[in-house]
Amino acid sequence: MTHPEPGQDPAGHPIPLAGLSHQPTPPTTVDFWFDPTCPWTFLTSRWLQEVRRHRPLTITWHVMSLAVLNERRLDELAPHIRELMGQAWAPVRVLIAAEKRYGQPVLEPLYEALGTRYHLQQQPKNRATIEAALRDAGLPANLADAGDTDVDDQALRSSHAAGIALVGSETGSPIIAVPGPDATGKIAFFGPVVTPAPKGEDAVRLWDGTLAVASTPGFYEIKRGRSVGPIFD
Repeated sequence: MTHPEPGQDPAGHPIPLAGLSHQPTPPTTVDFWFDPTCPWTFLTSRWLQEVRRHRPLTITWHVMSLAVLNERRLDELAPHIRELMGQAWAPVRVLIAAEKRYGQPVLEPLYEALGTRYHLQQQPKNRATIEAALRDAGLPANLADAGDTDVDDQALRSSHAAGIALVGSETGSPIIAVPGPDATGKIAFFGPVVTPAPKGEDAVRLWDGTLAVASTPGFYEIKRGRSVGPIFD
């Protein structure tokens, strides 16, 4: 009679070691605040979606508003930016109305639809574009009515304030919050601002770097001037 080798059962099969079972890696959670009118934000969202294809990642989407952020300093802005801030109210109001009626999961497809039309197709920031984006996302076009009213502005401002509270008002869109050095807390940043949106290994490398700086106590900022505009490929 032969005896099994250490670590094997009588039939010679490996015995799993306690605590070493091959469980799936739990997804990393990231909170993402966005204003749909910002092309740089749309690039960052496409990067996060690319990371999600390669790593277990759960993205929770939140609305923020450049119109709210800049409402008290409009006189300091260039005329074309002031015009954009006026156009920026309707889409975020519609996003909040859609979230209130159908739940948080509708934000990603509606944002994707708005961003595609605004930034890839260069469609105007008007009601017709919002109605088309709503149809793209499988939502009723009459939700565009919310863009013409301030009835949901309290919810909009609350969503915006939740992101700004993490990073400060001297930032912009997007804001991301990722796990920090304390497993129970998150670290938030403005950005990353990148063009074009990285793909494949480049996307994952930037994600790993983001987690690395977030895990560094006392890290606040890396920044350089931009020499090119948004590139969508």
